[in-house]
Amino acid sequence: MASYPWQDMTKIDEYLELERNNQGVRYEYIDGHITMLAGGTLNHATISGNMFSILHSALRGRSCRAYTSDARVRLSETRYVYPDVTVTCDARDRGSIDFIQYPRLVVEVLSPSTCDYDRGSKFTFYRECPTIQEYMLIATDHPAVELFRREKNTLWTLFLFALEDSVQVSSLDLSFTVAELYEGIIFAGSDDKQL
Repeated sequence: MASYPWQDMTKIDEYLELERNNQGVRYEYIDGHITMLAGGTLNHATISGNMFSILHSALRGRSCRAYTSDARVRLSETRYVYPDVTVTCDARDRGSIDFIQYPRLVVEVLSPSTCDYDRGSKFTFYRECPTIQEYMLIATDHPAVELFRREKNTLWTLFLFALEDSVQVSSLDLSFTVAELYEGIIFAGSDDKQL
């Protein structure tokens, strides 16, 4: 993720115009500042794809929909982000609209360049969005999942999962194994053995 001082903006319409005129490039907008998003590693892409596939299959036939990192999410009037995976169950988030407004679950796959941001400021922004019920962080350097669940407005509970565990996503009433999430992943120093 790269942020450039010359890309500071104060108007949402300028940000939206920049996005429309630069197809294939994604930018996040936080309180008047714009940040261009960089690509990730192959493990990052595989884990994100596995997460989307798991959610997409589990939600088939239900009112909820999973979206990839191509879906922009509006957290507030001054905050637009691109989570790695997003789920919304609100019918207003369908059709030919430009962004999701009512996310229920957001997922970030951690990378060295975004880890601190995903755990810090970005988590604060997600907590302030009243429709988000769960926030999931997925490690790329070892099998580990952190799931934050909203219990009350300002109370969030953390659940930790290792390779042998199953993750329960209560806001969507579904579960999956951590092993499914890491299918096809080779970790550094693992003698090139896939999970």
